[in-house]
Amino acid sequence: MAKFLIVEARFYDHLNDMLIEGATDALKAAGHEHEVITVPGALEIPGAISLAIDSDRYDGFVAIGVVIRGETYHFEIVAGESARGIMALTMDGAAIGNGIITTENEEQALARADKTRKNKGGEAALAAISMYELGLKFSD
Repeated sequence: MAKFLIVEARFYDHLNDMLIEGATDALKAAGHEHEVITVPGALEIPGAISLAIDSDRYDGFVAIGVVIRGETYHFEIVAGESARGIMALTMDGAAIGNGIITTENEEQALARADKTRKNKGGEAALAAISMYELGLKFSD
């Protein structure tokens, strides 16, 4: 049994609740433990994961958040930089499933967050589990 940390950027409560439900269901079904922490926004997720990696308390991580395009360039910065930060951590060997969904509107976000539809929270948890297991394989 491994222990995973779900790091959520809580902005759209109802969408985040769906993503977290999908992620926790997948982790529980696989027999793993988890904790959830909240950070101010998607840009803070990689930093929080980096701090948690240094603690050696977790085997893997699930990033959860929702970024919906607005009228400014901010969307591109948040979407791109949060993904870049997570990718940098995975390149250093962290087992991370990226469940930060980036959409044009709330309906698209709802379709991706709902575990009865696209279940991106569950998919992110399964990705984290897969990368954790791959890490175990290569550490033998």
